[in-house]
Amino acid sequence: MISIIILNYNTFELTCQCIHSIYAQTKGVEFEIILVDNASTECNPDKFLEIFPQIKLIKNTENRGFSRGCNDGINHAKGDFILLLNSDTVLLNDAISIVHDFLVKNANVGIATCRLENSDTTPQNICSRFIRIKWILLEISRLFKLLNKKKRGEVLLGNFFDYENIVFPDWVWGAFFMFPKSLLQVYPENKLPETFWMYVEDVEWCWLARKAGYKVAFIPDGRVLHFGGGDAHTDNTRKMMDENFKKFYEIYYGKFYKVLILFLLKLLQFSQIHKNRQNNSL
Repeated sequence: MISIIILNYNTFELTCQCIHSIYAQTKGVEFEIILVDNASTECNPDKFLEIFPQIKLIKNTENRGFSRGCNDGINHAKGDFILLLNSDTVLLNDAISIVHDFLVKNANVGIATCRLENSDTTPQNICSRFIRIKWILLEISRLFKLLNKKKRGEVLLGNFFDYENIVFPDWVWGAFFMFPKSLLQVYPENKLPETFWMYVEDVEWCWLARKAGYKVAFIPDGRVLHFGGGDAHTDNTRKMMDENFKKFYEIYYGKFYKVLILFLLKLLQFSQIHKNRQNNSL
């Protein structure tokens, strides 16, 4: 059985839409839905039970953030597999069964996700590599253009990848994040680390799973509409993400490499801005 954990914070309509899509699309596996309300003020969370009496509802008295909220849900999970699913998603097919079947057949894969799409069906760039100095230099120098398109996508991922094939990235977004419950054993205290209140927690979870010898997989056959893509991030959320990445680099790369990485990323950003200005002047 799969325990589907959904966090709600003032997104009643979106969350209802998400839950409706789960019941409409998920046919190939047994599941339970655990809804964690992070002290919403929009409406009484008991309204969810009026519409979906079969779900489990956890009502937090404070907004505990994404990581802690997910652990709150997992504490009530009965399934052998856990799916963390954003409230701003709508399943377009039986993505849950598709990804679950892949995990069952590939015991060396600890975390799996599927294709997240924008409203125009274009894929969101949810697959990434952990930062490596040589790959930043590859982009700055534009030498990546020497790689053929397929190889470029496999090496760099992100917006270089076409999201049409199975691939094994280093980390993926937490918007659709499935793993066997047994994976929790690789984390401190047998729960998802709560280093980050929100944003970059998925990077850390994948980092530790990869360090423990597990692969992370992207399965394109599963399709999910995700309203909260990168373009939806506000200045405040981007600032929080930047600060969390700095913290992540310091914890897992060390202070020296953190400084070097941030310098090279600034250089990459400058080179991209310069290139865009050149293109616009043509």
